[in-house]
Amino acid sequence: QVQLVESGGGLVQPGGSLRLSCAASGLTFSRYDMSWYRQAPGKERELVARIISTGGSTNSADSVKGRFTISRDNAKNTVYLQMNSLKSEDTAVYYCNARLDLWGTSRSYWGQGTQVTVSS
Repeated sequence: QVQLVESGGGLVQPGGSLRLSCAASGLTFSRYDMSWYRQAPGKERELVARIISTGGSTNSADSVKGRFTISRDNAKNTVYLQMNSLKSEDTAVYYCNARLDLWGTSRSYWGQGTQVTVSS
């Protein structure tokens, strides 16, 4: 049974920092590309950042470039999202996603989400 468990969310003031973690189990973590998505109230879920299985390449949304950094530790089956210079518009539920595309098929798993609230 695949489980993705996010942690590290909370309430932070504008300009502050948070580090989200997503611990994976039940899958071969090092084969999966990992992503962070977020969904604000009344908005669609959007991609925040992605890191490939080896950790050798990342990409991120323009809205978070220079502020958020995604990383992973394959030995710990964990992906991280370091969020700096947080803004009120970063307020959302943040979700971890694991995805493997292989031989024309795709496997995708989601965590339950962690709330990030940026407010003074």
